[in-house]
Amino acid sequence: MEDVLESLMRDNVTEVKVVLASVALALAVYQLVLIAVGYGRLRPSFLAGRVASAAHRAIGDVIALLLIVVGVACVSVHGFEDDEAVHAVAGTALLAVLTLKVAVVRRGLGMSRALPLLGGSVFALLALAWASSAGGYLGGP
Repeated sequence: MEDVLESLMRDNVTEVKVVLASVALALAVYQLVLIAVGYGRLRPSFLAGRVASAAHRAIGDVIALLLIVVGVACVSVHGFEDDEAVHAVAGTALLAVLTLKVAVVRRGLGMSRALPLLGGSVFALLALAWASSAGGYLGGP
């Protein structure tokens, strides 16, 4: 799998992961604004709550796909290294909580009241995973 990823990413796996993770984080910030409009916490005149909620769900699908690609690339190329324990735990927890959130949204599971907590957890874990890897990479030596 490592060879396939390196070939697809032209031996720039780390750089591609940083860009994709950064895009996912930027979209996640936008997600916070959209869901605040969806829940009626923000009321801009140009965006209705129902439209914001639909956009939140569609963009969430894009973020999930980006995170799966980043996670596969991360594990396939770098594995679980001891010096990156915070990143590995945050990334693993992020994908687990994201999976639970998607299951709650798609299947109901009687946990819809937990969606704000799950969404906040996804955002916090994404920010932590990004800061413990991409943030350091972009910050330089």
